[in-house]
Amino acid sequence: MPEVIDAHQHFWTVARGDYGWMTPDLGPLLRDFGPDDLHPLMQRTGVARTILVQAAETEAETEFLLSIAARTDWVAGVVGWADMQSSDFPARLAYWQAKPKWVGLRPMLQEHDPDRLLAPVFLENLAHVAARRVPFDILTHVRHLPALITALDRTPGLVAVIDHLSKPAIAAGGFDEWSSLMARVAAHPGIYCKVSGLVTEAGPDWTLDRIRPYIERVAALFGPHRLIFGSDWPVCTLAGSYAEVVALSRGVLSDLYGPEDLAAIFGGNATRFYGVA
Repeated sequence: MPEVIDAHQHFWTVARGDYGWMTPDLGPLLRDFGPDDLHPLMQRTGVARTILVQAAETEAETEFLLSIAARTDWVAGVVGWADMQSSDFPARLAYWQAKPKWVGLRPMLQEHDPDRLLAPVFLENLAHVAARRVPFDILTHVRHLPALITALDRTPGLVAVIDHLSKPAIAAGGFDEWSSLMARVAAHPGIYCKVSGLVTEAGPDWTLDRIRPYIERVAALFGPHRLIFGSDWPVCTLAGSYAEVVALSRGVLSDLYGPEDLAAIFGGNATRFYGVA
């Protein structure tokens, strides 16, 4: 049976104090989450390994995640953070690339103005990411996509993945603008898309029929070899359980693809993208 990789999950310790996005309205998430919480859920759903993704805009959190990965054999790699507004970024990137289990970079763009993506220092550092072939996670909202498309046009060779389909407003039915912009993103051959984070965008009363058109659209745009499955656990628990998220993606994608393509989406593509054979 092909190995299943959850290519997008988080751990955190709240007392660290660097999770600025943790506001009181996110009550269920305001506790510590670690390997002992996730591993039983993985075992019940047939997930073998994960990619652990940063959730704070600090290098200290990346070090914290790497320490977890070092003692957790099923964490295949860590996607960390570095300051892409810094002139010291190339040196910091080289530092992180030398770290065991560090496999990629995510600057958490969703928290910032779209203009940041077109700032000269950001574009210069993004070109450095592309030249070094560093896997790059793109965390954006739909409002960031026009600037992102310009940045991609200016950065040939970038190997990147759009997290959570760029967070379309599924609950509000925000399909058309998102769909048009994602088509322009998908025209860049080095860009992948994570099938992740959908239940939270669809709301606690989400249904399969509400989410299905969004998965079908990225499937048509990116194809089976540029789609990567991720749970976005524990953020997903605001709207659904780990098992529900896995079943949702398996259900919709199984209607579109056969066993070979599904094995790629649920493992092989992540292995290739992040280099975690």
